[in-house]
Amino acid sequence: MPGLDAIEWRAEQAPVAYREALQAMSERNAAIHAGAARELIWLLEHPPVYTTGTSAAAADLLDPRFEVVEAGRGGRHTYHGPGQRVAYVLLDLNRRARDVRGFVHALEGWVIATLGDFGVEAWRAEGRIGIWTRDIDDGEAKIGAIGVRIRRWVTMHGLAVNLDPDLSHFGGIVPCGIADHGVTSLARLGKRVAPAAWDEAMRARAGEFLAALDRPCPATEDAA
Repeated sequence: MPGLDAIEWRAEQAPVAYREALQAMSERNAAIHAGAARELIWLLEHPPVYTTGTSAAAADLLDPRFEVVEAGRGGRHTYHGPGQRVAYVLLDLNRRARDVRGFVHALEGWVIATLGDFGVEAWRAEGRIGIWTRDIDDGEAKIGAIGVRIRRWVTMHGLAVNLDPDLSHFGGIVPCGIADHGVTSLARLGKRVAPAAWDEAMRARAGEFLAALDRPCPATEDAA
């Protein structure tokens, strides 16, 4: 299995428009499949945008105050914006295990382990997509989202973690179709984490993530 040194690691400092990123991912997906480009882990932030997945319900779009873009990934409605760090993961599963659930499980584990490095306990919740933690009101809240698409066994999209976004922006949607629980962020939990520090922590855990791709995992959801 190719290691991290064989993968391009790109971290953007300036926001990247969602449609621009979507087009770049599609082109890179095709190039990876053709053997014309390296695999890619791409960390960035977007200007405020709502995105819809293949299972999105119209009723979950409560207030389209920002642009709404069809993402092509699995899942329902998601918000992206400043203060939320996104990692797009473009890997060739032809060179690893062809296991969609295993890939998603590994992404989840990567986020959970990295949050733990900042003193935040997080977990998967049965029947609820995403990454969850204990909020300041002691209830469960979503701190990270997972949403993927796999085309020709090359992955697209990936994960998003709330460092310090404007949480009121999530009020325009029912995030991932889950109305019974809110969203939170590292900042709300008292953890001020700069994007560069988050990126560094993700990279430090990336080898474990890649190793997990070839290990069996329990059944899990494959989209957020």
